[in-house]
Amino acid sequence: MIKLFVTDIDGTLLPVGTTLVPEKNIEAVKKMLAAGVTVVIATGRMHTAALPIAAQLGAPVPIISYNGAQIKSSAGEVLYAKFLDEAIVLELINFFEERGWHLQSYSGDVLYVPKRNDLVKFYETMIKVSAVEVGWDGLRARIKNVPKLLTVSETSDEALKKLDEAKKFFGGRAEITRSAARFTEFMSPGVSKANAIKILAEKFGVDNEEILAIGDSENDLAMITSVGCGVAMGNAVESVKAAAAHMTDTCENFGFAKAVYDFVL
Repeated sequence: MIKLFVTDIDGTLLPVGTTLVPEKNIEAVKKMLAAGVTVVIATGRMHTAALPIAAQLGAPVPIISYNGAQIKSSAGEVLYAKFLDEAIVLELINFFEERGWHLQSYSGDVLYVPKRNDLVKFYETMIKVSAVEVGWDGLRARIKNVPKLLTVSETSDEALKKLDEAKKFFGGRAEITRSAARFTEFMSPGVSKANAIKILAEKFGVDNEEILAIGDSENDLAMITSVGCGVAMGNAVESVKAAAAHMTDTCENFGFAKAVYDFVL
């Protein structure tokens, strides 16, 4: 029996680039909550960008944000936070500036960018947040309490190139993942949605076999393979589909709601 249901947002709970959770998915969440299931959002987004989505679900839900670097209760209490080492943040900023690559930083739940460009505008439109332009020195002045850094690429191939080069320099010193085809993200070592789920499971007294996790991207892989019931969306990347124990329909075909009825209710 599933007692803890953990869902990704983009490409899972709602289609990428949209702001409204489909009514069928909201209805499925309400039925889970009525059945006593704890529902949790786990996202690469910053906490403030996840709040409008969570608010649509009809009841307060805990939010795992920044790919697991932060957990806040439904009341806004910080249950867990793990920030990047300041020296690594500085090194990453210099690494990206030297290569002329875009990089954005998060601190105090504010998004900072060195320069407002088309990549920033693409991110703002997709996630529905506003960035603050501070210059590269401005990023260097804000290296405290940074849960993650993120780079947006022009293409998926460019994102893979950045991922490979960054891993050569920072592998083992930062957790590196992709949350979307064009997004490469950097967190403190050991930070993941999977680890955040373990923390919440202990808090709620839930066994691993009683946890379902559902998602579509590379940053969902660890959580899907670490819980008792891992579900890949029909639109998931191939690595997630290959590793997941279960599969549901695509996001556009309400695969989220289908998974709720198939595996929970």
